[in-house]
Amino acid sequence: MIRSWNEAEIIDLYRAGGWWEMGWSPSGITPLIRGSFLFIIALDTTTDQAVGMGRIIADGSSDGYIQDVAVLHNYRERGIGTTIATLLHSLGAALGLSWIGLISAPGKENIYKRAGFSPMENYTPMNLDEERPNRYHDTQ
Repeated sequence: MIRSWNEAEIIDLYRAGGWWEMGWSPSGITPLIRGSFLFIIALDTTTDQAVGMGRIIADGSSDGYIQDVAVLHNYRERGIGTTIATLLHSLGAALGLSWIGLISAPGKENIYKRAGFSPMENYTPMNLDEERPNRYHDTQ
């Protein structure tokens, strides 16, 4: 579990997940980490580099959502994503969360199934489709 980390390494992980947009400011990484209920990294101990990450956003008392599970391309297919999801679930439960959910990217469902998650039948993930400013966007 971390409360801060090298911004460039976290940005590399967001890029590996396909979530980092050009023009976003690295200054948003530290508040993102600190604002998470849990933020964990997988560390390559031979290089001290973060090679995977995941986080939970939560109310701190009952519900939590796993977000941003990503693993660098060269480290995929080693079970790191499943380990991150499993660890997030167990740590979240140990810290009092009674419900932990997530939305899987298409084709990544097996990572979460191996970690004990199952599809939520009869529920539909939804998103607010409107342009809104992102706090990580560099406005300078």
